[in-house]
Amino acid sequence: MAAAAKKAAVAKKAAVAKRTAKESAKKNAPAKAPAKKTRASGAAATKSAAAATRAKKAAVAKAAPAKKAAVAEEAAVARKSTPAVKPTSARKAVPTKKAVTAKKAEPTKKAVTARKAEPTEKALPAEAASVRVAPATPPRNESHTALVRRARRVNRELAEVYPYAHPELDFANPFQLVVATVLSAQTTDLRVNQTTPALFAKYPTPEDLAAANPEEVEEILRPTGFFRAKTKSVMGLSKALRDDFGGEVPGRLEDLVKLPGVGRKTAFVVLGNAFGRPGITVDTHFQRLVRRWQWTDAKEPDKIEAAVGALFPKSEWTMLSHHVIFHGRRICHARKPACGACPIAPLCPAYGEGETDPEKAKKLLKYEKGGFPGQRLNPPQAYLDAGGIPAPPLGATPPGAPEPGTSASGSSGASESGAPKSGSPESGSPARGTG
Repeated sequence: MAAAAKKAAVAKKAAVAKRTAKESAKKNAPAKAPAKKTRASGAAATKSAAAATRAKKAAVAKAAPAKKAAVAEEAAVARKSTPAVKPTSARKAVPTKKAVTAKKAEPTKKAVTARKAEPTEKALPAEAASVRVAPATPPRNESHTALVRRARRVNRELAEVYPYAHPELDFANPFQLVVATVLSAQTTDLRVNQTTPALFAKYPTPEDLAAANPEEVEEILRPTGFFRAKTKSVMGLSKALRDDFGGEVPGRLEDLVKLPGVGRKTAFVVLGNAFGRPGITVDTHFQRLVRRWQWTDAKEPDKIEAAVGALFPKSEWTMLSHHVIFHGRRICHARKPACGACPIAPLCPAYGEGETDPEKAKKLLKYEKGGFPGQRLNPPQAYLDAGGIPAPPLGATPPGAPEPGTSASGSSGASESGAPKSGSPESGSPARGTG
């Protein structure tokens, strides 16, 4: 009975729950329909809002040109009426930061440079530091125009230092000059000038020298060294002048170089100083100085002649040769240049190769620059007016006095006639010339 009662109670509860569920379902059904309607109405509202947005954008797009024009007009009026302060300050603000950075960086670099330079300055004596001249370093890729200007400036300075520059061989006519120039190989112009008076007194013309006794000529020329080879050369050129040119020295380069013992160097000495025809005398002094000044790096005389000749007007060639050779003999020596006493030191790329102390450099000066006699027994009046001292005749050289300088041709090797080097048994004397 109890079990049946329990089952009846459970069934009753289930029936009540079923009815309650049905009732709640009926109540909820009307509520769902309005919800669907709400979603539909929301979608419709969204569509209408999107349409309104598109319409608004279209209106804005249509109004944009007008608005831009208005803004541009306002900006123009603002620029006219008010200075552009903000853009300027903005532009200045960026470089200011860079400038500050640069300023901060600069002292660092300077400090490093100063530290590096300090030991050098301390190592130098105080006197040397005060007189030191910075060498004129040409640019690495110097143009031809810049080289021409630099070379001509050097020549102008030399012309002021040596206004009395002249050939340092005594001569009275072209014949005497060509003979003296041939004799000047491997000896000093002073020794030639002391020897030629006796030679020309006995043999004044090419015909006389061509017919001379070779042994007698050798005895006269013995003081010049290489006297046998030189006797052969001067007698041979005298015979050529007598037989081929009527006893006259030709005034053309192509004819002069045909004479025994005469090359381009000797020919240009004769042409420039006896005939007034421009020529460059490329002797050892000339070669040394033009390379020191970086006018050319050529070593062959003909290439040096061409390179330097291209830097100057032809009318200046002869005096240019005198200026350079004078400077090479007096100041810019081969072994020990007197850099500290050089008047063109600020223009010289090779400054410092020699003595830079002014007092020590003064002791290296030669000829009139050092207060000593020159090489000519009969120098030009301009040389005497400038304080030059005539050279003494043969045998009157003060004892112990040096024989500075080299020949006008300036040859330091074998002569153009093929003479052996000085110091040979034939020369009878050691090599002369101090550069």
